[in-house]
Amino acid sequence: MGKYSLILWDIDGTLLNFHAAQSVAIRRCFELFRLGVCTDGMLADYDRINEKHWQALERGELTKPQVLEGRFREFFTKYGIPTAVIPEFNEEYQIRLGDTIVFFPNALETLETCKAAGIRQFAVTNGTKLAQVRKLDLSGLDKLFDAVFISDEIGYEKPDPGFFAPVFAAAGNIPREHILIVGDSLTSDIPGGIAAGIRTCWYRRPGQVNRTGLVPDYEITDLKEAAAIALAAP
Repeated sequence: MGKYSLILWDIDGTLLNFHAAQSVAIRRCFELFRLGVCTDGMLADYDRINEKHWQALERGELTKPQVLEGRFREFFTKYGIPTAVIPEFNEEYQIRLGDTIVFFPNALETLETCKAAGIRQFAVTNGTKLAQVRKLDLSGLDKLFDAVFISDEIGYEKPDPGFFAPVFAAAGNIPREHILIVGDSLTSDIPGGIAAGIRTCWYRRPGQVNRTGLVPDYEITDLKEAAAIALAAP
């Protein structure tokens, strides 16, 4: 066994390209609800609105239901789209998010390497249960994880310490210093890991800059680096 015996993997933005799935899902929903064409500019606006709402959730300023419908309310209002369809639109959107599976480079191979080495792996995600269960199944990731933790089921969102309580309960007697969280978010994954007393690995994708003042234990630009870190001699 290497340096770490348990890895906590974020899903969206770390293993799977969420933006690719998001674009397909929103455009498909626009077609289904006959809302016209969702342009690249509209998608960019939605992305900014969505990120703003999720960060407010992570700060405890909004609830999950407020985020899920509030982002579409702001987006639809900006473009003059009737807001009455939002509940149905959002539910369909959650389903469609799982239709498009795009792995980041070396994601699947890295998980397979760690599993073969005997490292336990948990999924830790703030996504909705409807979307996450579907994408984990269609991607085959569910077969690589020893356990899956979804904020909808737990009742807390990363970085809240309440999210990590059931994770540690499932981990058993693994010392905190032997647990590594790998994620792309400097507002949920990394601060959550730091507060929980485990080691943190920031997956920095092109264009990302750390202006938070947080100092992850590791910073990587290729997911295969995470396997090398986990398998290094203790």
